Amino acid sequence: MKTPLEVEKYFPGFLAFIDSTEQQIPRPTNKERKKEYYSGKKKKHTIKTQFMVNNSCFIIHKTSKKNGKRHDYDIYKKNHPLIPKQVVNVFDLGYLGVEKDFPEQLSAIPYKRKRNCERSVEEKEYNKRHSKKRIVIEHVICRLKKYRILADVFRNKLRKYNKVSDIVS
Repeated sequence: MKTPLEVEKYFPGFLAFIDSTEQQIPRPTNKERKKEYYSGKKKKHTIKTQFMVNNSCFIIHKTSKKNGKRHDYDIYKKNHPLIPKQVVNVFDLGYLGVEKDFPEQLSAIPYKRKRNCERSVEEKEYNKRHSKKRIVIEHVICRLKKYRILADVFRNKLRKYNKVSDIVS
């Protein structure tokens, strides 16, 4: 068991931010691989990588490559990092259901607008505070893309992706 001081060293403010990003790959020639890697969101063939960063913008955890077709929460369910119980995981709406599936873990998710209903003022204020905290992970992903680490098409062999991208974390 880690002491609060040790946990505070890696997770300032006891916060961990988790999000996924996609990187384009060339169109596969194999028909099954085309289906696996095609992302309906980006309308391209992609691979996904999930990052966990702390409040100081340091990458704490990075998953190996996953097919572009997979959902962010599906990647998290199968590859979630083990972190101390006092750390709060901050997610976006792509991770709905994490509170139900992982009740022992502290998590923060914004409120989703219900169909044909408006959000209350308290929910809107909570979402605004939540997005102000969560911008840390977006800045880290933006920086990785700005320096063209994840922005360009990955034209190498996919089996080498984890070796090449581990330089990042």
